[in-house]
Amino acid sequence: MQKLIYAADDDENILSVLEAFLGNAGFAVETFATGDALKEAFAHKPSDLVILDVMMPGTDGMTLCRQLREISNVPIVILTAKESEMDQMMGFTLGGDDYLTKPFSPSLLVMRVKALLRRSEMSSPGAQGDIIFEDLVLSVGEHRLLCGGKDVGLTATELAFMRCLMGHISEAVSRDVLLSEVWGIDADVETRVTDETVRRIRRKLREAGSAVAITAVWGYGYRLEARDEKT
Repeated sequence: MQKLIYAADDDENILSVLEAFLGNAGFAVETFATGDALKEAFAHKPSDLVILDVMMPGTDGMTLCRQLREISNVPIVILTAKESEMDQMMGFTLGGDDYLTKPFSPSLLVMRVKALLRRSEMSSPGAQGDIIFEDLVLSVGEHRLLCGGKDVGLTATELAFMRCLMGHISEAVSRDVLLSEVWGIDADVETRVTDETVRRIRRKLREAGSAVAITAVWGYGYRLEARDEKT
């Protein structure tokens, strides 16, 4: 089934490029000049992926990212002309799954979109059945992480991150492996994305009352461990 992508940007040229390249890649694309228009469309018919410009009239991209994340785990790509690391981290903090700085390569964007959608579908080769660790169940078929039978509420990227860790229960997973398997990237700026993703997942696991902790292995990566009940 054809995937539906919503894109919001106040630059008509950018929207035309997105529509052309994503359309040629086989996606159905609907574009919006404001974030408010996209939000209204999403409320009536959710899309499979959202692309947001940061600076738009009305509701800006960062605010809309946060609002969408409150109601959906839809993959979100953030576009911005800003280049500071703080802006990038803000995007991930609010729930964005990927980040591209303008000017960007349309071909690279298409690659990132395809990677995000694959991640969302949990389509790793050989994936069969559920993955269980302590009180967590990663439901491959339902694309959800459950704790005590309740959805933890992870985004597609967070699910891919946990799937990678739960596939290596007895060992630590390096940052390089995480960047490759979860994001498909290898860049100095992006290495800090893992820390923000871990922070978000840790918070959600605590809120779900999980006995599982994500432990940092200094200078290497992360591993899953049963939480010490005394801590």
